[in-house]
Amino acid sequence: MIKVLIVEDEPMAATRLSRGLSESFPDLQVIGTTSSVRGTLEWLEDNSPDLIFMDVELSDGDCFEIFRSTDVKAKVVMTTAYDSYAVKAFEVNSLDYLLKPIEPDALKRAVERCRKALAVAPIVSDGEKLRDMAQKRSGGWRQRFIVRYNDKIVPVPASEVAYIFSEDKNTYLVTTQGARYIIDSSLDVVSSELDPAHFFRISRNCIISFPAIQSIVRLQGSRLRVVAKPETHIDLSVSRSRVDDFLTWLEGEGKV
Repeated sequence: MIKVLIVEDEPMAATRLSRGLSESFPDLQVIGTTSSVRGTLEWLEDNSPDLIFMDVELSDGDCFEIFRSTDVKAKVVMTTAYDSYAVKAFEVNSLDYLLKPIEPDALKRAVERCRKALAVAPIVSDGEKLRDMAQKRSGGWRQRFIVRYNDKIVPVPASEVAYIFSEDKNTYLVTTQGARYIIDSSLDVVSSELDPAHFFRISRNCIISFPAIQSIVRLQGSRLRVVAKPETHIDLSVSRSRVDDFLTWLEGEGKV
């Protein structure tokens, strides 16, 4: 059962959405409804939903204050009467963006995306399971990143991501062309959203794409270090506990 929180300051809209979810999606259970930034933050202190349908404009501010105040672990679908918030919605990793009044087909699409996302474990310890999952699930993975660069908003397709790493409490995305951007998501979140057929988390601090791997160097103690393109100053050693999974992933990716 997928536990759902509805964040909506219009009582009728909240009731309508709750009824629509209950009638059309028996695997979804609405466990709470809030109407404000403060109320949502308080509710999240004691509850852990799997999915949040979140209105943008709330009674005491916009919903982005929630993301600035706490780590929202649930999947999120934004709902609003305005399309001007689309970029901001995807900056906080919203899975979908629904315009009010919400059409049944759009709601169904959003629920399907959430079902796929919630079926994915952030870290897979067994290499064979990782490869099987990659073969069985070709859809539902993150397709793009929306990043800020100076006064610009830049869309970066996932296919152009070389590697993502954390350093000095920031998360950096590096493209195949060598451009580097800071992103808001943690490495744990990103690792659960990217297609495991093309990306592998080689260590606690780095996720790398298959095309970015130029060669692999064997180190003492059966450890491995990746030589990447574009070149980087960061340590691309594969964690000792991940070596077997990494080699299995390479073999599986090579057959695609």
